[in-house]
Amino acid sequence: MTPIITVAYLSVLACALFVLVRWPGLRLHGETPVGLFTMIALLFTAGLDMGLVMLPLSEFPIYQAEPAFGFTNALAVEFGMWGPLVWLMYFVTTFYFVAVEPRLRLFEIPAVKLVYNLTVIATCSFTCYLFMSNLPAYAPDLPPGAVWVLVAVVIAAAVISSGDMRVMKWLAILSSYGFGVLAFTALAMIGLVYSRVGLTDFFGNIGLLADYFAHLPRFATPIADYHEFYLFWWFAWSIMIGQFVARFVGGLRVWQLALAMVLMPAVPLGLWFCVLFVYHQGGVVIPTWLNWFMIVVGIVFVINSLDSLIRLYSANLGWSKERLGTGRYYMLHFLLQLALVVAYMFTPFKIQWVGLVVAGLYGVIYVLLAWRIGRLAGLGKAKALA
Repeated sequence: MTPIITVAYLSVLACALFVLVRWPGLRLHGETPVGLFTMIALLFTAGLDMGLVMLPLSEFPIYQAEPAFGFTNALAVEFGMWGPLVWLMYFVTTFYFVAVEPRLRLFEIPAVKLVYNLTVIATCSFTCYLFMSNLPAYAPDLPPGAVWVLVAVVIAAAVISSGDMRVMKWLAILSSYGFGVLAFTALAMIGLVYSRVGLTDFFGNIGLLADYFAHLPRFATPIADYHEFYLFWWFAWSIMIGQFVARFVGGLRVWQLALAMVLMPAVPLGLWFCVLFVYHQGGVVIPTWLNWFMIVVGIVFVINSLDSLIRLYSANLGWSKERLGTGRYYMLHFLLQLALVVAYMFTPFKIQWVGLVVAGLYGVIYVLLAWRIGRLAGLGKAKALA
C-alpha cells in the first residue's frame, strides 16, 4: 500500500502547486459564504478531531524511539503528522468544489457519488471510534459501560447538531475558543505552577518545531508505518473536508484561500504541540482537572467533526432532515454511526481501507477531469461560482 499512498499524496501536492501557479488571483465564492474567522473555525473543527488534544503526549515517546524518525526531533514529527502539507491537500479539494465541480459535475455521476459518500460515512464513524479507543488512557477510572454511554451521547449530540446549520456554526466557534482557552491554561500552568519546567522551554520548543520545515520533503512520502497510517487517515478526510468548506468560502482569491487554509490552522496547532512537549520534556503529570478539560474539548471536537460530515453525506444522498422528517433523520444517522463504530471496534475494518478507496477515487477523478477538461476553458477569466 505504500506505493499507492505515495503516488496519491504527491499527485495532490502537485495539484496544489498547479492551482496556485495557474489561477492565483481567481476569486472564489461558495453557496453560503461566511466571514473568514467563521470559515476557519468550521475548517479547524471539521478537519480535526480529538486526536489533536489526546494523542500527542502518547506519541512523543513513539517518535523518539522509532529509528525512522531519527532525522529530526519528536516535536517536529508530531507537527508533520498534522501540519501544513495536510491542510494544503484540503485547499486543493476546496478549490475543486468551489471552482471546478460546478462546471464538471463529476461527483454527480451515480457510481462516483455512491462510493464517495460511503467513504464519508465510514470516515465519520472512525472519528468516534478513535475517541472511544483513546479515552481510557485519559480517564482510566471510567468503566467500559460509561465509555459506550458517552459515545452514544456524542453521536446523538452530533446528529442533532447536524440538523441545524446555526448550531453547527456556533459550536465550531465555541470549540475554537475552547481550544484556545485550553492551550492558554496549559501554558499558564507551566509558568506559574511547575518548577521543573518554564516558559523558556516553551519558546525553545518553537525552534525545535521549525526543524519540520528543514525536513519538509521527508513528510511528503511515508516515513514509517505509523506515518503511512496518518497519510491514509488524512486522505480519507480530504475530499469531504473540501466539499464541506467550499460552501463557506466568501470571496477569497485562490492564493488567499491557500494561505488561510494552511497558515491559520498550522499556527495554533504548532503552539499547542509546543505546550504539550514541555509537559513531555519535564515528565509532568497533567492534573486531573486539566485532564478532564482536555477530554471535554476533545469531545466537542468529535461532535464538530461528526456533525459536519453527517450533514454532508445526508445532503448528498437525500437523507436530510427536511426530506426524512426529524424522527427518522435522527434515528437513521444515530444507528448508522453507532453500527460503524462497533464495526471498527470488533471487526478487521480499518481506516486505511477507506483511504485506499479514496486514493482510487482520486484516480477516477483525474481520468474524468482529463476527459472533460474542455469545460474548464475560461475558468480564470470569470468569477467562480459554487
